[in-house]
Amino acid sequence: MANEVLGFEHMGLDPRLLQAVTDLGWSRPTLIQEKAIPLALEGKDLLARARTGSGKTAAYALPMLQLLLHRKATGPVVEQAVRVLVLVPTKELAKQAQSMIQQLATYCARDIRVADVSAAEHSASQRAVLIEKPDVVVGTPSRILSHLQQDNLKLHDSLELLVMDEADLLFSFGFEEELKSLLCHLPRIYQAFLMSATFNEDVQALKELVLHNPVTLKLQESQLPGPDQLQQFQVVCETEEDKFLLLYALLKLSLIRGKSLLFVNTLERSYRLRLFLEQFSIPACVLNGELPLRSRCHIISQFNQGFYDCVIATDAEVLGAPVKGKHRGRGAKGDRASDPEAGVARGIDFHHVSAVLNFDLPPTPEAYIHRAGRTARASNPGVVLTFVLPAEQAHLGKIEELLSGENGVPVLLPYQFRMEEIEGFRYRCRDAMRSVTKQAIREARLKEVKEELLRSEKLKTYFEDNPRDLQLLRHDLPLHPAVVKPHLGNVPDYLVPPTLRGVVHPHKKRKKPPSSYRKVKKGKTQNPLRSFKHRGQKPRPAMKS
Repeated sequence: MANEVLGFEHMGLDPRLLQAVTDLGWSRPTLIQEKAIPLALEGKDLLARARTGSGKTAAYALPMLQLLLHRKATGPVVEQAVRVLVLVPTKELAKQAQSMIQQLATYCARDIRVADVSAAEHSASQRAVLIEKPDVVVGTPSRILSHLQQDNLKLHDSLELLVMDEADLLFSFGFEEELKSLLCHLPRIYQAFLMSATFNEDVQALKELVLHNPVTLKLQESQLPGPDQLQQFQVVCETEEDKFLLLYALLKLSLIRGKSLLFVNTLERSYRLRLFLEQFSIPACVLNGELPLRSRCHIISQFNQGFYDCVIATDAEVLGAPVKGKHRGRGAKGDRASDPEAGVARGIDFHHVSAVLNFDLPPTPEAYIHRAGRTARASNPGVVLTFVLPAEQAHLGKIEELLSGENGVPVLLPYQFRMEEIEGFRYRCRDAMRSVTKQAIREARLKEVKEELLRSEKLKTYFEDNPRDLQLLRHDLPLHPAVVKPHLGNVPDYLVPPTLRGVVHPHKKRKKPPSSYRKVKKGKTQNPLRSFKHRGQKPRPAMKS
């Protein structure tokens, strides 16, 4: 009985919350939910670490909603006020957290109102919303502090619960000064939750600032799913050109099946990669922090719906050393215009991702974990393939050391791929790489931002009346700032390696994008392992000499 899982129905939750949980298809709580919810309902401060995709949002949202409902049902009648503040590091996470809280509050929407105030461009409308004093306010530290300083938001006499989601990113995204100023506007006594995927110095600093005698939940679970669910590979590429050549072969010959995320370390690299793939008629889109929040969320939404299968992403956390204070938002060269509150590698919920390709090696072991966490979510399978240059192998060893843990069992298996079999494609690869110049990259970035301005909110009504024209909003349409050579879009049969003929299906450009896209069944992810069985056998570790 001691090991029996505590179900949602035994946690003392309101029936309306239980109904919402049932509608979401959650039959039993995850480990973090099972441990955190009862403690939170007892009024404890929590410091919880759980891996990405483990259900941390619901772990704080359910007790938060229960406490609000219980207060309104049993407590004395008091005036409406903001009683819960949820702080997140990025606008996308704010939108996602608000959406999850609203889903859980579906059957008590009249009693509980939730507001997201993270988008700076909506300040006027946010002020009107805050005048109504919603029960829960979600936002980034900078936006919350701005509203506090303008007296749009008052928390000193009403706040009862503070939640910091992805707490380890709040400092590294440069919010240290904002957080310290923000805490001066809070009451002396309140309950607090810190939710994080990792425990680092920043989390320790936040713990000392906001928590009072907290219960620490450091769950005994691996930071990533096991090998039965998540397969992780490394492939050593001798040169930068080999990385582009291998990626071309994997995508053009459809050796990677299903939806994939490509991670690079700078925004300039994102567009270089997109323009390279465009030379071969391989559609992909860049999740660009220069674009408005609505556009970024639309890219994620279309990817989740199956409009396109490949997204190239970067993130402030994986651009290099964490940024601090006034330097927030100034990433690597070529990324200075990026929105400092845009984030991809952490927390954003991409649906049914079959494979994560680390085209550039993650700068830290933690960054690797958060990138890999985009696939193999819930019970779905996934694959992570990391491209490594010889000079980067020492750094890769640090990542492997963290992943292997105490048992020392290798986690990143060698990807068995014979580069000589795709040597015939090298001249095409070089041809495409020469076409992607720095000038072409600059023009591509400028063109995409200009096009997003045309796809403004003013067109929303038009597209509601003309849904077929929605394909104009696709984010993987060709940019064509570089010279595109039509013959590169086709793969002659004589170039396909003999061992792969009859197995691969060269990538073909879609003719009817929105109507012919493949729909993914709810709760199902296409098994990506076919890409690693192109010779009829499972991948195996390199033979010892």
